Amino acid sequence: MAHAYTPGLKVTEESLVVKDRILPLKGEVIVKVGDLVEPDDVVAQTYLPGPVEPMNVANILSLPPEDVGECMLKKEGDRVAKGEPIALSKSFFGLFKSEAKSPIDGTLENVSSVTGQVLLRGAPMPVQVKAYLKGKVVKVFEKEGVAVETWASFIQGIFGIGGETHGEIMMVCKNNTEILSQDKITPACKGKVIIGGSVVTANALNKAIEVGAKGIVVGGFNDQDLRDFLGYDLGVAITGHEDKGITLVVTEGFGEIMMAQKTFELLQRHEGELACINGATQIRAGVIRPEVVLPRQQLGSVADIITETPGLTVGSPVRVIRQPYFGKLGTVTELPSELRVLESGSKARVLEVEFPDKERAVIPRANVEMIEEI
Repeated sequence: MAHAYTPGLKVTEESLVVKDRILPLKGEVIVKVGDLVEPDDVVAQTYLPGPVEPMNVANILSLPPEDVGECMLKKEGDRVAKGEPIALSKSFFGLFKSEAKSPIDGTLENVSSVTGQVLLRGAPMPVQVKAYLKGKVVKVFEKEGVAVETWASFIQGIFGIGGETHGEIMMVCKNNTEILSQDKITPACKGKVIIGGSVVTANALNKAIEVGAKGIVVGGFNDQDLRDFLGYDLGVAITGHEDKGITLVVTEGFGEIMMAQKTFELLQRHEGELACINGATQIRAGVIRPEVVLPRQQLGSVADIITETPGLTVGSPVRVIRQPYFGKLGTVTELPSELRVLESGSKARVLEVEFPDKERAVIPRANVEMIEEI
């Protein structure tokens, strides 16, 4: 019989991690297959079109729109500098002159004889895609980007904020139940990825930004602190673009929830090593999980290793993702095959979970996610 499968978070000591690094528009790839890259290495670059700046030359020169073309000093496609005259009109036998000057550096894109408007296009904006990981380029997508591969320890979180960053791991909590408070953040945390225990306070998060820490990985985070930190209610959980000066990865959930012991121990074993983290989260179709990647060594090809995700079985570690046991970790003790009637009257497949305190509960399978420990 096919095994039961419940998607969940990965916590692995050894895993082949491959990341596609793709430009938003076609551009130039500046590395080749086989190159070894560091997180800050630029692997591809392009230019985004600059912003459009409309300019009503007819009003500025007090002319009818159809006369604007005759007064233009620049033609379509010409480069212009900020403050440079682009149109000139003369009146009263040439004794009086009126100028229209460019408000930006850019290019003259269009002159309209119907509206008297001139459209200026700002200078192109450079966009660079970095490797993010320490690894090897294993594939090049022509004019689009590359795939970077590394052999690594890999941890998925449940929620995060902030984008890609990296730094050395620094343990500031002695165990996975300890609160990451403000007093644990010191100037020594500058440039580090700080590892906490059960929860990080809002004051500690702000102190970490103040001292220049790169990121924080912790078990839980209070929703009120999240609102205070962001300055708004998050609503739909699509994150990763926040410009707060730090990246946060929450491994367990909201509230004072201790980091899973195995996750804490994995990070503890690799203290002082490089961690590449990303807080981007999307809780909808096309789920994106925040992550912590601890690169080890580079391998030749994705084909070198074939892994299969195990299904949910008796003994599988799981996390409950619905009330009344939200956030609790446990172990599957029974997987009955028959449907059970729930309190709502609907029928669903369930499982029995045993928590660390030996309490047992029967829970719908849809209300748990498997923690994949490879």
